[in-house]
Amino acid sequence: MMLASLVLSDARFPGGGHVHSGGLEEAAERGLVGDVASLHAFLRGRLRTAGRVAACAAAAAAQLAVDGGGDGWAALDAALDARTPSVAQREASRAQGRASLRAVRAAWPAPVLGALLTAHPRPHHPLLTGAVIGGTGEPPSAAARCVAYLAVSGPASAAVRLLGLDPFAVNAAIVALGDDLAAVVDEAASLADGPPEDLPAPGAPVLDLMAESHVHHHRERVRLFAS
Repeated sequence: MMLASLVLSDARFPGGGHVHSGGLEEAAERGLVGDVASLHAFLRGRLRTAGRVAACAAAAAAQLAVDGGGDGWAALDAALDARTPSVAQREASRAQGRASLRAVRAAWPAPVLGALLTAHPRPHHPLLTGAVIGGTGEPPSAAARCVAYLAVSGPASAAVRLLGLDPFAVNAAIVALGDDLAAVVDEAASLADGPPEDLPAPGAPVLDLMAESHVHHHRERVRLFAS
């Protein structure tokens, strides 16, 4: 990994990721996650569904940045929208992308960002991440790895805060996902230069329903995370 993908996958990057739990807060509230074993199952399911969609989109964005982008950003943005049926999930993705934009512009001022923002002023986080990583010369696999890792590391960090789990055991649960993460990265890299409509679209209806429920409950009582 080169510097861009390392920095963007760092929890200290000021991209707003600390306010998103990836559905973990709602899952914990419903008693679906309460220990390390159930957390591992949740993370594995998230990686193979929402994480897979995001990683493949990020890889495609990285390839598009290498190719010059052109009119392809709008098609890729629409493809990711179509693969994110939950309005709450789409909003969370765009909110985190928007939150990352200022820091990204300061660190990597590049024409590719202007082209991406022309497609949508609030870019999806995986597309922004992929555009930066590809624009700095890293391969699509690096973008996929960064986004796939964030798909599990964010909820894992939230679990420590919400459930008081042993952080060493939580980190071990992430490491145990190594083979699953590698498979997602390999698939994303293999599809990066294909048409957006060929990107995978695995369903995650429980995550979608919990995302919508979380937004509803957020209005009724204080929640620690925005998603």
